[in-house]
Amino acid sequence: MKSPRRTTLCLMFIVIYSSKAALNWNYESTIHPLSLHEHEPAGEEALRQKRAVATKSPTAEEYTVNIEISFENASFLDPIKAYLNSLSFPIHGNNTDQITDILSINVTTVCRPAGNEIWCSCETGYGWPRERCLHNLICQERDVFLPGHHCSCLKELPPNGPFCLLQEDVTLNMRVRLNVGFQEDLMNTSSALYRSYKTDLETAFRKGYGILPGFKGVTVTGFKSGSVVVTYEVKTTPPSLELIHKANEQVVQSLNQTYKMDYNSFQAVTINESNFFVTPEIIFEGDTVSLVCEKEVLSSNVSWRYEEQQLEIQNSSRFSIYTALFNNMTSVSKLTIHNITPGDAGEYVCKLILDIFEYECKKKIDVMPIQILANEEMKVMCDNNPVSLNCCSQGNVNWSKVEWKQEGKINIPGTPETDIDSSCSRYTLKADGTQCPSGSSGTTVIYTSNLTITPDPISVSEGQNFSIKCISDVSNYDEVYWNTSAGIKIYQRFYTTRRYLDGAESVLTVKTSTREWNGTYHCIFRYKNSYSIATKDVIVHPLPLKLNIMVDPLEATVSCSGSHHIKCCIEEDGDYKVTFHTGSSSLPAAKEVNKKQVCYKHNFNASSVSWCSKTVDVCCHFTNAANNSVWSPSMKLNLVPGENITCQDPVIGVGEPGKVIQKLCRFSNVPSSPESPIGGTITYKCVGSQWEEKRNDCISAPINSLLQMAKALIKSPSQDEMLPTYLKDLSISIDKAEHEISSSPGSLGAIINILDLLSTVPTQVNSEMMTHVLSTVNVILGKPVLNTWKVLQQQWTNQSSQLLHSVERFSQALQSGDSPPLSFSQTNVQMSSMVIKSSHPETYQQRFVFPYFDLWGNVVIDKSYLENLQSDSSIVTMAFPTLQAILAQDIQENNFAESLVMTTTVSHNTTMPFRISMTFKNNSPSGGETKCVFWNFRLANNTGGWDSSGCYVEEGDGDNVTCICDHLTSFSILMSPDSPDPSSLLGILLDIISYVGVGFSILSLAACLVVEAVVWKSVTKNRTSYMRHTCIVNIAASLLVANTWFIVVAAIQDNRYILCKTACVAATFFIHFFYLSVFFWMLTLGLMLFYRLVFILHETSRSTQKAIAFCLGYGCPLAISVITLGATQPREVYTRKNVCWLNWEDTKALLAFAIPALIIVVVNITITIVVITKILRPSIGDKPCKQEKSSLFQISKSIGVLTPLLGLTWGFGLTTVFPGTNLVFHIIFAILNVFQGLFILLFGCLWDLKVQEALLNKFSLSRWSSQHSKSTSLGSSTPVFSMSSPISRRFNNLFGKTGTYNVSTPEATSSSLENSSSASSLLN
Repeated sequence: MKSPRRTTLCLMFIVIYSSKAALNWNYESTIHPLSLHEHEPAGEEALRQKRAVATKSPTAEEYTVNIEISFENASFLDPIKAYLNSLSFPIHGNNTDQITDILSINVTTVCRPAGNEIWCSCETGYGWPRERCLHNLICQERDVFLPGHHCSCLKELPPNGPFCLLQEDVTLNMRVRLNVGFQEDLMNTSSALYRSYKTDLETAFRKGYGILPGFKGVTVTGFKSGSVVVTYEVKTTPPSLELIHKANEQVVQSLNQTYKMDYNSFQAVTINESNFFVTPEIIFEGDTVSLVCEKEVLSSNVSWRYEEQQLEIQNSSRFSIYTALFNNMTSVSKLTIHNITPGDAGEYVCKLILDIFEYECKKKIDVMPIQILANEEMKVMCDNNPVSLNCCSQGNVNWSKVEWKQEGKINIPGTPETDIDSSCSRYTLKADGTQCPSGSSGTTVIYTSNLTITPDPISVSEGQNFSIKCISDVSNYDEVYWNTSAGIKIYQRFYTTRRYLDGAESVLTVKTSTREWNGTYHCIFRYKNSYSIATKDVIVHPLPLKLNIMVDPLEATVSCSGSHHIKCCIEEDGDYKVTFHTGSSSLPAAKEVNKKQVCYKHNFNASSVSWCSKTVDVCCHFTNAANNSVWSPSMKLNLVPGENITCQDPVIGVGEPGKVIQKLCRFSNVPSSPESPIGGTITYKCVGSQWEEKRNDCISAPINSLLQMAKALIKSPSQDEMLPTYLKDLSISIDKAEHEISSSPGSLGAIINILDLLSTVPTQVNSEMMTHVLSTVNVILGKPVLNTWKVLQQQWTNQSSQLLHSVERFSQALQSGDSPPLSFSQTNVQMSSMVIKSSHPETYQQRFVFPYFDLWGNVVIDKSYLENLQSDSSIVTMAFPTLQAILAQDIQENNFAESLVMTTTVSHNTTMPFRISMTFKNNSPSGGETKCVFWNFRLANNTGGWDSSGCYVEEGDGDNVTCICDHLTSFSILMSPDSPDPSSLLGILLDIISYVGVGFSILSLAACLVVEAVVWKSVTKNRTSYMRHTCIVNIAASLLVANTWFIVVAAIQDNRYILCKTACVAATFFIHFFYLSVFFWMLTLGLMLFYRLVFILHETSRSTQKAIAFCLGYGCPLAISVITLGATQPREVYTRKNVCWLNWEDTKALLAFAIPALIIVVVNITITIVVITKILRPSIGDKPCKQEKSSLFQISKSIGVLTPLLGLTWGFGLTTVFPGTNLVFHIIFAILNVFQGLFILLFGCLWDLKVQEALLNKFSLSRWSSQHSKSTSLGSSTPVFSMSSPISRRFNNLFGKTGTYNVSTPEATSSSLENSSSASSLLN
């Protein structure tokens, strides 16, 4: 069918109906188009029979009919769709046709004009069949459906159908990363943590992916380490990429921020869904093998990987990769392996990437080695008859040359013949009498066939690997070595040699070639004074290494209607073809040279992307003259609507509020020079309308230069010659830059990386080299650098472990030779060593003393254990006084090292039982358990941690601790703080006291508030009593909120749920604020008492007193809390590392609570003493009446009891902060903390006689029996907490003379209870 040229809109929909009629329709499709004009009724339609089924039986059958409506007025479309959507199904037939029901009507295809074209798009849930997508033009600007599935828009209507079809459900295997620590419970599907994660994540996934059309469900399938990688499945109809991105954004917004989901880590992975072909099917050694990966995805971002060595394959002399796009639908990548060897056997992976989708296909190939079959022994008669010797290979092998040679006393020449088809060679010889002298009967003659496969010449590019195999048919040799034509010896770490029964081989392998590997290489087999030499030329073409390509930006935000400059830079110019790539698009690059730096630039226009609110990955592609190529690191461009952008900077770029980006320091606002560029990265955050520097990891120009030289050195064939000079230059440079390192975490991290790189190079280290290494270490472990370590480890947690491992590798490679054993002593590191020279060595004893740190240590290894070591082995011990403050601490047990860290290594591995004894000076506080530990580099996901395996404390007298270990590495001692082990009986008891007690305290405070609410009108009839009860209510409310925060945070931490830093900071702030409010309201109560006693004639209004009280009760705590937060949180030292409470170790922020609280305690106690003294000894004219005296005592007692109790509670609480606190203080604090709420309920509320009377008036029996109430004696009706009760008298004795000042006893026993209490309620 052809679309009518006059129509502007075309609509197809499917009608499915059932019928019991016997139908007899033609199978041919008939078309009845209907044009709808503005004056024609929109309900008219024509049927186009798409397919029908002829049946004779009256049983119900289902039929599908495609109906097409074409009309000129676009306004008809929405009403028709709305009408169809409003129908209720099934629709029964009319009176004349009772046997036909319409089951459903669905719109499938809509065609609209687009310029001079007609674009036909599928409705939600439908897609064009694959054959239509292959043979018709696709609307690429709009067709953004899931890769590998149906397209959604064609540029013309297919004349003969089919049209859009219903999409089948697909299952997307996806994964996303959470930037939180991995816990082993996530591997246990029955654990509470696993279920909590699964529930929260699936809830967020359902909210996000629920916007996808045809969404069926989502299931979390598991968790993997690497932070936390969540794998999950989404079942839906094929969605568009745009909807996938929107759904991912919705997931991140829906999930609790404590999970720290990384939006840029979403991936959809499919495995073995691509077509993968290998030819030939049977592979022999020496074949050329092709591996072809084919996928219906339009992307040229294809990579190949060799799984056996986890090696990404690059174009080289033996490997070539070609990728092409076909039919505008399919990507095809071909990997060709020339001259394959058995070592190339294994699994190969083809990976194709399009946006967040990764398609992997794996194939394992086997390489059959070529076996040679030959006649082993033949008897030859010298009678001139021909004899044939055969040499064949299994399999059809294309030999380039076959040579025959003979060994023996008799020379019998023959004629060689080679049959290429049968892979055999025949050697025919005829022996006559002249060739067989007398007496030669029984003589053996050996004929050998040498088969050689001609290798391709070695031509590689920088960054690629190559190998040269040198084979000898002689197995008897003394030495094999390699060198260059310039006489440079290749070190043995680059080649391997193997000896066989009938020969030998040596293979030179270079994993990462540089231009230094250019030249001719000699393989030399030496036997006595005889040399066999083979040569090979290697050409290395210039090509930048991926790590040396600097991109800008690393990540940037781009307005959907704007543009952004992107660039890739290298240090040296070369003949390269450079293009930028995003998805399947290729973008041109403009070259710019600035002295040594060469940059390739492009102005990326966001309008070239099909839709907004997505992330675009852009890469540079460098191709050299040898047609080898390399991809740069990717640049992430986040396209957002322009109205979301608030931050703008010509260098940093634009961004949304809260956006965090990284930039290379050389491309940022940090001053730099092209001759000596700086390194590292700098992190910015968009705050308001300005970019703020969040973290500076820049590397200074001199240290960055050293880092680049170190990276080049480890790839150089002359690395052993270069290393001593480099270490010397490094030591000198670091010594000069000490001040700079102390303020630059980036430079410190670069030095650690340098030492780590260099420690992998040497096979031997001499004394001079080791001295330079230790001099460098001495600088970076100095006290001025310790604060820089803390900043560095906030992002990189294993840097200290990496440094220690590097130093150990250097010490293991130390060879003193004939020189005396090396001894080194500096402020921050000391080293001693010994060489085992005989089979009867002396006991190894070393002592290290650091007077500046008041630390020392001894190391002893008995000679009986040294006898097992090889002769000339070196034992090296190093001691570090500051390293214990840097190495990561055991968070769970809250251990801390307070001694030297001593590391002992042996140059040769020890297999026999071993024992080392060490004595440490212990500077830890008294108390706590002492542990002997070593640094285990394999713990904590290979980041390292303290481990006590194989070590124990032999003796300890407080100041000295002796440890025994059965292995070697880095040792120290740990002191457990005096807070008990959570798993111990005492620890469990304290937890029970804390939880139950604080819970009881919360109930008491709630009861206090309820009582105050009940009696409020009865006890707040005058100004003073109103203010007093206002203070009590706010004290109770503040402590209630603080305790609630306290118990919630404690429960979260005890159960080890995820608690992000932001939540921890918020909890600490509110706990600090409300606990301070308790004390400041106590101060308000005290000052009010002082005011009422001293300023008797001065009156202020209730509103004024209330305003002052609230400013003091909440304003001052708020000011202190905010100032504390503002002064410490920018440096991220507001809270402790493992507890949500004010920091003590780094900033002493806890003093912001302790000092105000203790001052208020002292002030209130002073006020109480002054008030009591003034009442007992009033001045002339200042004597209060009896009622006022009673009221003053009432409020004085509340303050006098509550203030010391609260102060005493937190006094014990503060003592638990300091190391070495006795366990008794922990127990007392826990118990007193339990009763805070009860104290306030009793002494602040129920102790008030008027409160008691109000409660009795509301709930006692006197309401219905007043006569009984009046006749009841005062003693029997007095509440237990009235001032005349025995309990109350005990408290009265604290403040007055017994029997002299009975402030609550009524003057007349005949008075009612209400009248008797009126005089004592002046200040209540």
